[in-house]
Amino acid sequence: MTDAQDIVLTAIGSDRPGLVQALAETISRHEGNWLESSMAQLGGQFAGIVRVRIPSAQAAALESALAGLDSLQVVTKRVASTEAPAVQRSWLLEVVGHDRPGIVHEVSQVLARHAVNVEALDTYTSSAPMSAETLFHANARLSGGAGIDPAAVKAALEGISTELMVEIALDEVTDR
Repeated sequence: MTDAQDIVLTAIGSDRPGLVQALAETISRHEGNWLESSMAQLGGQFAGIVRVRIPSAQAAALESALAGLDSLQVVTKRVASTEAPAVQRSWLLEVVGHDRPGIVHEVSQVLARHAVNVEALDTYTSSAPMSAETLFHANARLSGGAGIDPAAVKAALEGISTELMVEIALDEVTDR
């Protein structure tokens, strides 16, 4: 598309079959190209984030059509149609431990202090096999510039792991 506009949209609604189809049909009807997305069912709710590229002349009509979907609450944001800057370093982070409030807060503070970006974060809870206590799990894809010291980030994360009673693994990704 020569005169194109990227739109990032978030959608939430009571989960049921056909919600993704309703989004896809609306985007397609307005000549949009579905570029990337992440969707999940959380607590009985469908939640999704999608980036589409659409002819600029169709952007307002698409936003209006999405706002009119009765099964979803959709928020749109127009963004520059540029590619993201090249990531110089990437890591995978895994956190597992007894569930308690504040784990994501403490871990994210460490990452922010070290200028590490959270690209994706998935969390869930499960029952511990032997004790049936609730375990918290987090898996994250992280990125940052060449100047970041992974050893310092790992040391800072290990420094909070005892207080949080979690195990933390941080591994650099080399084939990005």
